[in-house]
Parts: sequence; C-alpha cells; structure tokens
Amino acid sequence: MEDVPALDEPLKKSLGPATAKVMAEALDLHTVGDLLHHYPRRYTERGELTTLSDLPLDEHVTVVAQVADARVHTFNGAKGRTQRLEVTLTDGYGRLQLVFFGKGVHKPHHDLAPGTRAMFSGKVSLFNRRLQLAHPAYELLRGDGDAAVDTWAGALIPIYPATTKLESWKIAKAVDAVLPSAADAVDPLPGALRRDRGLAELPDALRLIHRPRTKADVAAARDRLKWDEAFVLQVALARRRHADTQLPAVPRRPADDGILAAFDAKLPFTLTDGQLKVSEEIFADLATDHPMHRLLQGEVGSGKTLVALRAMLAVVDAGGQAAMLAPTEVLAQQHHRSVTEMMGELAEGGMLGGAEKATKVVLLTGSMGAAARRQALLDLVTGEAGLVIGTHALIEDKVQFHDLGLVVVDEQHRFGVEQRDALRGKGKQPPHLLVMTATPIPRTVAMTVFGDLETSVLDQLPAGRSPIASHVVPAADKPHFLARAWERVREEVAGGHQAYVVCPRIGDEEDGKKAAKGKPSAEDEAEKRPPLAVLDVAGKLSAGPLAGLRVAVLHGRMHPDDKDEVMRRFAAGELDVLVATTVIEVGVNVPNATAMVIMDADRFGVSQLHQLRGRVGRGSAPGLCLLVTEMPEASPARQRLGAVASTLDGFELSRIDLEQRREGDVLGQAQSGVRSSLRVLAVIEDEEVIAAAREEATALVLADPGLDSHPGLRTALDALLSEEREEYLEKG
Repeated sequence: MEDVPALDEPLKKSLGPATAKVMAEALDLHTVGDLLHHYPRRYTERGELTTLSDLPLDEHVTVVAQVADARVHTFNGAKGRTQRLEVTLTDGYGRLQLVFFGKGVHKPHHDLAPGTRAMFSGKVSLFNRRLQLAHPAYELLRGDGDAAVDTWAGALIPIYPATTKLESWKIAKAVDAVLPSAADAVDPLPGALRRDRGLAELPDALRLIHRPRTKADVAAARDRLKWDEAFVLQVALARRRHADTQLPAVPRRPADDGILAAFDAKLPFTLTDGQLKVSEEIFADLATDHPMHRLLQGEVGSGKTLVALRAMLAVVDAGGQAAMLAPTEVLAQQHHRSVTEMMGELAEGGMLGGAEKATKVVLLTGSMGAAARRQALLDLVTGEAGLVIGTHALIEDKVQFHDLGLVVVDEQHRFGVEQRDALRGKGKQPPHLLVMTATPIPRTVAMTVFGDLETSVLDQLPAGRSPIASHVVPAADKPHFLARAWERVREEVAGGHQAYVVCPRIGDEEDGKKAAKGKPSAEDEAEKRPPLAVLDVAGKLSAGPLAGLRVAVLHGRMHPDDKDEVMRRFAAGELDVLVATTVIEVGVNVPNATAMVIMDADRFGVSQLHQLRGRVGRGSAPGLCLLVTEMPEASPARQRLGAVASTLDGFELSRIDLEQRREGDVLGQAQSGVRSSLRVLAVIEDEEVIAAAREEATALVLADPGLDSHPGLRTALDALLSEEREEYLEKG
C-alpha cells in the first residue's frame, strides 16, 4: 500500500514541483490540506449539457458541451498558407464557437468530430459579435472510451475554480492523488454537536464534496463544511468576547445633575424612542466593570452622532475622557463643528462664558499647526479636555490621555481591528468602545464581521426628516434629461436651498488616462473613458448651466484649512452649489442642502450611493437625488442604480450590495482573515447556520474558554487566526 501524504505535506512531494509551482502561483495552494479545501464551484452530470447562453465575457470558464460542427479553413496569412479550425459547440439551446490556428489545428480536428462530448476550458472573448473560446484546453468525456476520465469524473463531474494555467480537470486529477489523505483530517466539530445536527464526519464530507455520486452527496458535504466555517469563526469571535469580559474597566455612570443632564435640558427636540432605547443599552454597558464593546448601526440620518455624544458626556460626568475617531479630516472637522454647535456653552470649559458644567472639546488631526497641536496634546494629558475628536493622529504614540474612558469609532468599515486596539490601549484600564456605522449591515454580516461586538440598531428617523426622491438620469440615451437636472438645481437654489454635485475623481494630475481606440460598445465606451472630475465639471457648470450661481469645489487634496473654510461657507449658506468628491459621503450635515446630482453614478457602490444620498433631505424641505449615468439600459450597472433609486431602505440595499459583490468586499478590512476563510458559507443565504453556530460557540466557550477538551477545534482555530495574522502582515 502506498504512503498516504500528510495534510501538511507540501504539494510538490505528491504532485511534482512543476504542478505544485502552478498550484501555488495560480491558486495559492501549498499543502495537501489546502488542495483538499479547494472545493468544486459546481458539478455537471454526464447526461447534462452545460448552458452556453450566459457565459461571462473576459472570464475563464469551464463548459461541458457537444460538438455540432468542425471545419478547417485554409487562408493566406503573413507567413504563407495557414489553417484555422472552427468548432461549434451546442447545449441544445445556445451555441459557442471554438477557434484553433496554425499548427495547433491537427489534434483538435482529429479529436473533436461532430457528436463528441468534452470539457472545454478557456477565456471567453467576443469576435464578430459572437462569443468564442480561442485555443481552449479540452478533455474528452466520451467517444474514446478514456478510462482515465472515468476514474476521476464519477457520475457528477466537479468543476473547480480554475485559471488559464490550470484547468478544472487537472485540478481534479491532482485532488485524486491526495484524496486518501482526507481520512486523516482532524474534525473541529465536537462529536455531540455533529450527532445532534446530523452532520457527516469531516473525512467523509471531504470525499463527498470532491467525488460525489449524487446531488444528495453534495448537499450533505456542503451542509457539513458550512458548519465548519461558521462554527470555527464564531468560536474565534466568542473567545474574543469572553476575553473582553475578563478585562477590568472603570464603570462610568452619569451624574444626575452633570453635563449630560444639562445637555439634554437644552436640546430643542425630543429624542426618538429608538435613540432612547439604544442610549439605555449603552448606559447599562458603561456602568459595568468590564469594557463595553458595542456596534451602533443605523440608517443615514437616524441620529447616531447624537446618541454617541450623549454616551461621551456620560463618561465626562463620571470623571473620564471620551475620544471619537473619524476616518477623514473633513469628517473629523465636521463632527467637531456639529458637536460644539450642539453643546453650545457646554463646550466652552475653562473659557469666559462657558457654562458651569462645561468641558473642553478639542480637535486633533495630522495637518494641524504645531502650536494648536501642542495645546491639544496638553489639554488631553492634563484632563482639561473632556472630549477629543480626531483622525488617525489620535493613535500616535505621543498622544497621551489623563483618563480615557470611552472610544467612539465612526465608520468602522474604514478601520482595521489593530487601529481600534491601538486607541483602546491608551487608557489606564481598557476604555469602553462604541463602534458606529451608517452602512446598514445585514444581521448575518454583523454576526460574522462584528461578531466580537454587541449590536444596537437605530432604524427610526427623527421627526421632521423629509423624504428623498431619487431618479436615474440616462445622460447618453436622453441628454435632455441631464439639461433638466441642472434646471432642477437652479430651481432649488432659487427656492433658497443648496445643492451638491458629486464626481468620482478630482481631475488634475490624474488626467493621463485616454479612452480605448476602436469602436467599442456603448457600455465599453462609458467604462473606458476617465471618470468625470470635480475640477472639470465645476468649471463647465460655472460657465454653462449653473452660470451666475455661487459654485465651489471640495476634494481630499485641498489644504485642510481651505477644506474647512469651504465647508463653513457652504454650511453658512454663502455658497449655492458644492462640487465635491466623496469627502462629503459621511457626517456632513447641512439641512438647507436639498438636491444632489451624482455624476457617473455607476462608478460608485450601492452603499456609497446610499451614504451620499443621505446628505440631502436633512431639513424640513424634501430632498432630491439624481443619479447620472451613461451606461445603457440593459447593463448591470444601470440595474444597480435602478435598485438604489427604488428604495430608501439601507438594510434592503445592503443585501443587494452583498449579493452583487464578492462577500470579502463587504466584510472589508476589519476581519481580513474572515474573508479568505469563507469557501462554502454564504453570508446572506446561510443566516440560520451562522446564528446556530454563534449560539453553540458561545455556550462551548463559556464552558471551556481554553478549548482544552477540543484539540481538533483548537487546531482549526490556530489555522484561521494565523491566516488572519499573515494578511495583516502583508497589508502592513
């Protein structure tokens, strides 16, 4: 009997150095275990023909189909007479052209007679308006009585995620060579959990996922492997939550007659039921002797900043300091401005005219002048400043606090866990942590990405908020619609309101990109020209449809003082139209701004469009958001814009966003290891599995925090966390 390779054995020992090198470079597979966890994407049956009608352009595909026709054409080329073999495949519905040139036509001409069935692999291209594969690799499935095919294909043919250098059937043959090693796979699931839920053992699941005989085999294997991914991840998060409960923290309870009570008394409106409920959850956490770890997610404009400010003031009441970390200088300055405005004389601690209960609110950003920075650092270390709002500058070593009691992180999806932890390390004891996001997150993503945090949701908009009408403006199909859009902007300004125009790009030294030559389709044309730029658009609007209006620009490369001055003038109503990049995406609050025109809207993601739209309709007048695009009506980009225009429900849009993108994009940088570890678990569809795994993981960690009774689980966890650490190092 041959030796069975160990799971951690390098692939070159089992497959040879050449194949192992391609596996590593093309698919990041290095060991026998890596290959066993490279699961088939789908399966095709011997008696079933693969659909050819909806193959994706420019992607590498594997299809199973039958040869309908094969012809050799001889023609005069640059190097004399040459041959071209054209093969037509069919699946009974659609057709696909294959083409082979030159000396490479003889073997396929011999192999691919009409009626032959085979697997074909190659990149889909377009020629004479027809889809084709040029020089595809292929593997015959019948006609030759090829015994080797039968040995690996079984009743269901696995189609693996493949690349140009490594076809699906070569991966399948490589899996065959190492599949006996599946018997040694260490099972991370506790036996009782596996039995209670009727799940297959791991070695059986690995054999079934790679070499199923029936669709029931595939279902059983996937059910089991989904549980592995969900459970190991949830155990990692449950251990993080458990470790947090073991940390000491100073309980922070607001005083009955302190700054929070004084702030509440001067609010000109009543808090919503949602704001009151979430505040109670936060205050209960702040009163405990271990650190709060809470995620506050809410719709655009639901009043998260107010809820966070009340939590910060509660900590100041209790003798501590609170820090708010914002992802950009514009947002930090905006938060500082709105917080000081909301607090009024309560933000003037130590100043003439400051209220009795007042504290000092300081801003700390990387581009501040030396004197202002020195004063801010002094106010923090002495405790003179109760509140600080800043950017990454807050994380620097030289920033010291007198007694940091609460960290509020705004727009968490822009920060890594390590940055969050760096700020938390600045307290005498670990400070409480409140994470805010205005990007609504489906429940399953919250359990997966933010699983180390308790979650509060603000889904109720404050009274007085106005509805926002959203429309797609098809500039290429109907140019008069765009002209009408600028008329609407003028009408809003004439009515005493203001408008934003958002562009994807700034437009100075970036202008090196040129549109492709040739005659591309309308969709290619729209995609290949450079995105519209703030500086170009602002100039054209000022000289054209918005002539006479007070137009200014705002973008990330302006000097911070200039940015702040533009935002101040816009907020004060001294400007009519602000032409900006996405620096206005979050936190910018100008209630008098009622209209927004988003140029090249198809260049933005669904969540980003929802964020941008939330900048209007913040006052009593209704909001208007116009999504301008040159994409043709049938394109996916145009359909995406239609979805955004059809609903204001951020949670619904987040589901659409997640379904349209790879989940890793949505999971973002916060949990880099998470995204690479999800192979069969689908964050949206597998909500029940994730919720059940979270429950089981929490109970197990409570009973056995060190996982002493679960060595297999501990091994799987170490593998997941080392992968996460590696990704951090690569990013760093």
